[in-house]
Amino acid sequence: MELSELFEQAVANSKTIAEKPDNETLLKLYSLFKQATEGDNNSDGPVNAFDFVAKFKHAAWEKLKGTSKEDAMQQYIDLVTKLKA
Repeated sequence: MELSELFEQAVANSKTIAEKPDNETLLKLYSLFKQATEGDNNSDGPVNAFDFVAKFKHAAWEKLKGTSKEDAMQQYIDLVTKLKA
């Protein structure tokens, strides 16, 4: 199976994780997904300064700047596999 197919399967599997992950893990999943699908975060951040969830998401994705899409896909797959175990 190709990496992109494994990634798509992991995305589907992430929706069936029995126990909801903690916020840090959810941010990691979000940021890896965004990096894998869109690449580097080039936005200035959320428009609403009081949207703290958006700020945390933006910061988590920003930390992955420079990570290749393929590497982000593999990290996402690995994390979902660990969470499903």
